[in-house]
Amino acid sequence: MDVDLTLALKLADQADIITMNRFRALDLRVDAKPDSTPVTEADQAVEQYIRDELMSACPGDGVIGEEQADTGLDANRQWIIDPIDGTKNYVRGVPVWATLIALSENGELKLGVVSAPALGRRWWAVTGGGAFTKDVDGTVRPIHVSDVGQLADASLSYSDAVGWTGFESALGDLQESTWRSRAYGDFWSHVMVAEGVVDIAVEPELSVWDMAAFIAIVREAGGTVTGFDGSDALTHKSAVTTNSALHAAALKVIAGN
Repeated sequence: MDVDLTLALKLADQADIITMNRFRALDLRVDAKPDSTPVTEADQAVEQYIRDELMSACPGDGVIGEEQADTGLDANRQWIIDPIDGTKNYVRGVPVWATLIALSENGELKLGVVSAPALGRRWWAVTGGGAFTKDVDGTVRPIHVSDVGQLADASLSYSDAVGWTGFESALGDLQESTWRSRAYGDFWSHVMVAEGVVDIAVEPELSVWDMAAFIAIVREAGGTVTGFDGSDALTHKSAVTTNSALHAAALKVIAGN
């Protein structure tokens, strides 16, 4: 197995232990960040653990994370971390949250790991090595996007109706254009595209750490991820994730708004 992927999976293993130990804890400490979004002691503990391990294992690598200042931004290799994607779910006891770990090498995403221990699921990929998931029973299997070719037959997922300024009718138009829509939310929408059980996932406002891991997985599974304008998702800070066959059609619906 690729040495970087081995490290990322090891980091995810320990992150799962940290997060599950505090999930639904009655004394969980929750603070409000300057942008009014919540951060828990588990978010902070996971990111600190991963940063400490990376400092030891890869001292020359940079780290971009949600909860602490970025380091090594001029490094050729940069790890991108979201200690808990779905903190609001975590705080309320909803099991849809995950630790996201990605590695960018010379400006290109090399790998991604999405670990959702409360769901009993994990997804990962390394460039050229395929994309995989571990099911609730521990079975590991390769994954690939669906072959759905028409919007009318497609399953759509999103997070919520927040953040659609400038694209006010796009969500409704996508819902009307597709066979089925559900708000599975956050990382889950996108890795399900990689898995082939959802065909399109959209989110209008995201940060780099929200996206990097699932982009690496979706691409290796045969899918496509861009921003709402068709440009690089990490730069545009939005995501249209599809099985590739539906990408142009999805962007066309969004552009019509």
